[in-house]
Order: sequence, then structure tokens, then C-alpha cells
Amino acid sequence: MEKGKINVSVDNIFPLIKKFLYSDQEIFLRELISNATDATLKLKHLCDIGEAKLEYGNPQIEIKVDKKKKEIRIIDQGVGMNEEEIKKYINQVAFSGAEEFLDKYKDSAKDSGIIGHFGLGFYSAFMVADKVEIISKSYKEDPAVHWSCDGSPEFQLNPSEKTERGTEVILHIAKDAKDFLEDQKITELLNKYNKFMPVPIKFGTRTETLEKPEGAKEEDPAPTQEVDNIINNTSPAWTKKPADLESEDYASFYRELYPMQFEQPLFNIHLNVDYPFNLTGILYFPKLSNDLNLQKDRIQLYQNQVFVTDNVEGIVPEFLTMLKGVIDSPDIPLNVSRSYLQSDSSVKKITSYITRKVADKLAGLYKKDRADFESKWNDIKVVIEYGMLTEDKFYEKSEKFALYPTVDDSYLTWEELEAQIGELHKDKDGKTVILYASNKEEQFSYIEKAKEKGYTVLLLDSPIVPHLIQKIEQQKDGFSFSRVDSDSIEKLIQKEEHQISKLSEEQQETLKSTLEEQLKDQGFIIQLEALDSNSDAFMLTEPEFMRRMKDMQQTGGGGMMGMGSMPDMYNLVVNTNSEIAQHILDTEDTEQKLSLIQQALDLAKLSKGLLKGEALAAFVSRSYKMIK
Repeated sequence: MEKGKINVSVDNIFPLIKKFLYSDQEIFLRELISNATDATLKLKHLCDIGEAKLEYGNPQIEIKVDKKKKEIRIIDQGVGMNEEEIKKYINQVAFSGAEEFLDKYKDSAKDSGIIGHFGLGFYSAFMVADKVEIISKSYKEDPAVHWSCDGSPEFQLNPSEKTERGTEVILHIAKDAKDFLEDQKITELLNKYNKFMPVPIKFGTRTETLEKPEGAKEEDPAPTQEVDNIINNTSPAWTKKPADLESEDYASFYRELYPMQFEQPLFNIHLNVDYPFNLTGILYFPKLSNDLNLQKDRIQLYQNQVFVTDNVEGIVPEFLTMLKGVIDSPDIPLNVSRSYLQSDSSVKKITSYITRKVADKLAGLYKKDRADFESKWNDIKVVIEYGMLTEDKFYEKSEKFALYPTVDDSYLTWEELEAQIGELHKDKDGKTVILYASNKEEQFSYIEKAKEKGYTVLLLDSPIVPHLIQKIEQQKDGFSFSRVDSDSIEKLIQKEEHQISKLSEEQQETLKSTLEEQLKDQGFIIQLEALDSNSDAFMLTEPEFMRRMKDMQQTGGGGMMGMGSMPDMYNLVVNTNSEIAQHILDTEDTEQKLSLIQQALDLAKLSKGLLKGEALAAFVSRSYKMIK
């Protein structure tokens, strides 16, 4: 048996880098600036521990674009490299100097902010450049070196005359990447990826207006001066301790994150944990509507202040992707594969932590000022209800703050709801029926009938309610939900007592066959019921089960294929104890009987909001004739 090592050729590494390794060409600048940041922070750490005997000063990273020469330069004042280090870190593809540094100084450098995990980062330069040069001088006394490569496995390494420490990377931009020579494009990339990097990044200069000198006339122009255009905030709010921030600091940072967003968030949650993983961040609860198709991808993911992505699916729990803000963790691998991110064990722990932290924050807000929490409920309920539906741990914690609004604008916790409905909502089988409406206007008459009997009616109007109440029914034994228009109020919470019909069985059969004949083309399921004589003669109801399944199918799920495309299904409930039912039976004139049936049906449609257009005009005309 023969053993050996597979020899991997690097001849084709550059085409692979260009085409497959990185999915997005523009990240070359992020990678190179991250390397420059690491070089700067390494120097700071070495100065702090006394290993580098020099003045750290106020180093910055500078980006220069020369459109004529078709060059982009990334210049840092960090540790630099000597010849040996160039050969080690540059000529060995995928060797990460940052990771080696962190390993060497693992005890003292754990909070240094060095990014690491890049490895192939430098070679992303060849995504946009035909040729790349490195001119570098180490902070040590070693001579400077000049490395260059034209995108082939061949490189050149020569001495350099560079006298100042640090590294300059020169990209000779390829024809198919000429867009990156535009200042506007570079500015866009810097704002996207490097807006909060921990080392100042300079890109050109800007004009700054100064105060007028004492004694200057009003018409005199204010003096100006050219200053470095520093594009980043090196100490964003999420890197600070919550105790060091005021409400205005959070509001100011929100404006910095979303400069085109004029509406302020309702509140924020500051994430700050260092064990068993490191995570910082700020999440903002914006005002939300009932639309589940809201734009997501508003939470920005960073690693040591380096922007990674605004697609945090699989990292942030799905129900929180409607929020805005920042999450930063060095424990989230900065890897080219998103599937790797989602399967990483640290990421799973982070997801669980964020869920718990948000739940605790909501519970705290509710406890601190319930009235204020209630006033915000309609703006945040979609997130909370979605969380209750999709995250079991969040559902458990939601008992402390989830609210159930009533049609009378009061807000109840589940415990308060149970106490309020008490025995009144129990049916003959001992099951507690919770009544709810989804639209106060459309279901007004049904709500009023329920209230006349002393029943509490909740207002549950978000699009995920059918799914949520299904889950609550599974979790809460002995409880069921029924919408107020799903049956007559006597049937919704059926008690022991039964109304006796004033009509004989023969009369009922005659009435039903008459109605079925006259209304056969309207698609109603006719249902005769002995109700209170003061109840409506005709009533349209939507069976709870079928309507709920249809609603669930329309918003995803439900377990019944095709339900979402089915037409609405209505029962026509006819009160056999009403005078009108008797009147229909007693009327012998066929035309008059038909008119009476249609009038009663139109009244039922009107109370349901279903009478419109030509049918409504016909109803009005018929009503005038009847009262003449």
C-alpha cells in the first residue's frame, strides 16, 4: 500500500477566485481594508504590551483612486511586513496572519478587535485587478520590500525605498472592473462595508466651514478649510456599554444607520454578552403594519465592526427579521458560504440568546409601564405574534407580556382574559369558547349580539391570527376560538337550554325547500335554527373551520391543499322563531314571497358588508316600494 500527499496546483487559483470563491466582486475593498485594520490593531496591541518600542500615534487607513493610471491604493500605518513575512503570508494562499497573531497572543489579544478568519482575503484583489503590488515596511528595523504579481502563479519580490512603516496595496484595475475607479462607487462601498470600522479611514478631503472670526461683518463669508474626509465612525453605539448611553444616543445611532428613515423606532434592545460567546448589537422595533410582506433584511450583521451581510436569515430568529439594527459577533465565522454560517454551533447559541433577550426586554417594558406598552401594541404585535407562533421558547415567555385586545379597546393578558370570561364562556360540554372579531366595522352586528349576552369579544386582526389561535388551542387544553360571525350567537357558545321551534317539522321542511328553490343559484347552505324570537330572521355566517383553513392557506400552511383558491363559504341561518319566517310561509303570492325572501337575505348581506353595486341599488328600490 502506498501513501502520500495530494499535490494541489495553484495554476488555476486566480480564475477560481474571480469566478467562484467570492460571490460578490465588490467585497474586495472590504477584505483589503479589513487586512489593513488588522495590521493597525496588531501594532496597537504590540505597543500596549511593550513589544513594539515606538509611538503608536493616530494611524489611519487611506484609500486613493487614480483614474488616469487606473489604480486603487489602500495604505495603512500598521505593523507592515518584511521579506520573510511577505513570503509567509502572501505567497502561501489561505494562510491567515491575523489568525496566527491571535493564536500567538491569545491571552492578551482576545479583546484587540483583530478580525482574523480572512485567509484568502488578500487574493480577492485579483477579482478586480490585472496586477497587484504590495509595498511594505515592518515596524521592526528590517528593510522594506516590494511584491508584485500579474495574476499568474509567478511573483516578484524586490527591495523597496519605503521609509515609513505600514503597507501599501496597489491594484491595477482590469477593464471589466473600471466602475471601481469612480469616486462615487468607492464611496458607496466604503459606506456599505466600512462605515463602522475601528480604525479611521480616509478617502479624499472635504471642505469644513469654520466660525467667523470676532468682528467679522454679517455679509462676510465664513472661512473654510480642507480636512481629511474620514468616512467611518470608529466607536459606534453598539460597541459601548448600555450604561454609557442615553436615549438620544440610541436615536442618533438609528439615524446614522438609516439616514433616509424619518420615522423614529418605538424602542430598542441593546445586546451585550461575552460568555459563552461574544455578541454586541442594538435592535430597534419600528412601527409595523399588518403586512407580512414587509421589507426585511434591515438588520446588519458585522464581525468586529466589519459589515458582513444584511441577510441575517438563519442567524436572527425569523420573527425578528422585521426589526432593524446591528448585530456584531466575532464568533460568527466570516465565511464565503452562508450555509456554513447557518450550521455553525455558535450561531445557533446566538439565535437562542437573541430570542431570550428580546422576550426579557418586552417583559420588562410591559412591567415598567403597561399603559405605554399597550399604546404600542398595534405597532409591534405582528412581531410578537409571529414569535409566539414560530418559537416555542418565545411562546413560553410571552405569557408575561402578550396582550389580547378587545373590541372595546381594553387589553388583557391571558390570565386576565381567563378571569374575565370565567364560567360565562363555557359551553354545555365545559369547553371555554373565546369569541373574536377580525374587523370591527364588518362584523359590527355580530359583535353587538355577543355583547348583549355579556360576552367578551377580542379583536384579533393580524394576518397570522388563524395560525396563532390554532397553536394556542393546542397549548391550552379546554379552550377554543370562534369568530363572532361563524355561527349564530346561541350556537357559538351553546348552553344546555334549547329553544323550541314555533314551526312544526312539516312547516320547517316546507320553508327549507322553498328557500332552497328560490336561492339555489346563490350558493348558500341553508340552516334552520330555533333561535330567540328577537334574533335576526336571516343571518349569514362563515363556518369557523373552513374559513380558518382557507385563511391559513392564504398566508402559508393550513394543511389543506387548494383552500386558498376556494370561494368564501357562507351558511344562511334562518330563525324559525322569527315573525318573518312565519310570514314567508303564510304568503301565498309567489312574487310577494320571493320579494320577502330576497329582502330578508339582502338585510343579512347588508349586515355582513356583502351587499354592493347593482344588488344594493335593487335592495334600496325594493325597500322604498315596501314602505309606500
